[in-house]
Amino acid sequence: MSATDERTRVGCSSVDETSGRRRGLDAVRPVAPREPVTMATTVGSDLFDRVFGADDITIIRHGARARLVDAGFGGDRLQAFVLAINEIITNVVLHAGGRGRIVLARSGPSVWCTVTDSGPGIPTRFQQPPEVPDAFDVGGRGIWLAHRLCDEVTLATGPIGTTIGLRMALPAAQTTSDLVNGVSSNS
Repeated sequence: MSATDERTRVGCSSVDETSGRRRGLDAVRPVAPREPVTMATTVGSDLFDRVFGADDITIIRHGARARLVDAGFGGDRLQAFVLAINEIITNVVLHAGGRGRIVLARSGPSVWCTVTDSGPGIPTRFQQPPEVPDAFDVGGRGIWLAHRLCDEVTLATGPIGTTIGLRMALPAAQTTSDLVNGVSSNS
């Protein structure tokens, strides 16, 4: 792999392979400096708000993970939510024009991740909760995984774009009355 190839990798093999072939090395050019990741904690209930493209997938994944940890997620639920987010933003890059917007916002006892793009819309066959993909199918697992990993998935799609909402309930807040000798009674 040349130095140019290494600089254009985003850390997701399917995106690297697809966008690299589509763009070709002659299309790779320096980009203007990007604005820092917005991580609003005092304005409304937004935890994270960012426009992204292929070069930002790793940054978005790590930024979202950090905000989810700050919101109280941990363990398997944190990993599940981050994986679902990663799958949806990767779909935007691969299938919806390559750019989108992600917003993480607290809503009552849950956090919503809303991913919006201006692509051509999701084909009808992918709009219902999908069946288990065949073992040897290439792709087709992003939306399926989101449905399996999140508490709720919403979808609005059409010829001018798609918005996918992923909801995950926050872990139950422990109070002093929930603890006996410093150990949760729910364990």
